[in-house]
Amino acid sequence: MNYFRTMLLLAAMTALFMGVGWLIGGTGGMLIALLFAVGTNAFAFWNSDRLALSMHHAEPVTRASAPDLHAMVSELAANAGLPMPKIYLVRSDQPNAFATGRNPANGAVAVTTGILQLLDRDELRGVIAHELAHIRNRDTLTMTVAATVAGAISMLAQFGFFFGHSNNDRNPLGPIGVLLAVLFAPLAAMLIQMTISRTREYSADRLGAEISGDPLGLAGALRKISSYAGRLELPSAERNPASASMFIVNPLTGARMDNLFSTHPNVENRIRALEAMAGGMGPGPALRESSIPVTGRRGARR
Repeated sequence: MNYFRTMLLLAAMTALFMGVGWLIGGTGGMLIALLFAVGTNAFAFWNSDRLALSMHHAEPVTRASAPDLHAMVSELAANAGLPMPKIYLVRSDQPNAFATGRNPANGAVAVTTGILQLLDRDELRGVIAHELAHIRNRDTLTMTVAATVAGAISMLAQFGFFFGHSNNDRNPLGPIGVLLAVLFAPLAAMLIQMTISRTREYSADRLGAEISGDPLGLAGALRKISSYAGRLELPSAERNPASASMFIVNPLTGARMDNLFSTHPNVENRIRALEAMAGGMGPGPALRESSIPVTGRRGARR
């Protein structure tokens, strides 16, 4: 099902690419856009992890630099039946996390310095387990490819705004076609992302809670993260808004409504689902007020 979903996403994004090309340059523009789409899809498939990590200036974490965090990820990866993923650190005060990689063998988990300072151990375990669930479900490939291609579609639309007027003789709709491409292509790309992103978060919450054995730990983490993420900016995400759907909570400031244009489901809905799950599983492990140290960490724990 995940492979089918990925192929469906790539097909939809490719069709959108071709539509933008047609609006800007007619049949010739559509063929050029098709070639560009194929190249972008192939590049995103093979380089999805490197693209996402470099986009957010993630730094690798080793067993020596963060032994507790490394041990936690190793334990949870074993619970999930996954190979040990690479671990990365994003230096940002905003508490957040994401996973990437085209398959479990190439999986990577990235956390911000803010999340290490904010969460206690059980809450952080819940977040890591959630990200490992994305890796096991192969959501990481789907959403990284979606983020890359959506960004490329927006770039193509902007290119059409500046240069499409010179191709009006080839453009079947003239200036109107260019305007439609500029205004609606990025929106259409975002909606394709949303179709997949919102449902995958509920799935990763459920599987992540099973991996950690503590739904309430993840619920507590979501409550804390959402209260800070709307007030603390993550500059790399603001510069690359197409990557927002990769994070456990929407990293873009001011985007918290559970509507058609949100990259994530409403956090309170996710928390209620986890609390209901906890009721069926029985009590989880006792919360411990501790955080995971990391080399170079600045600032006291909130």
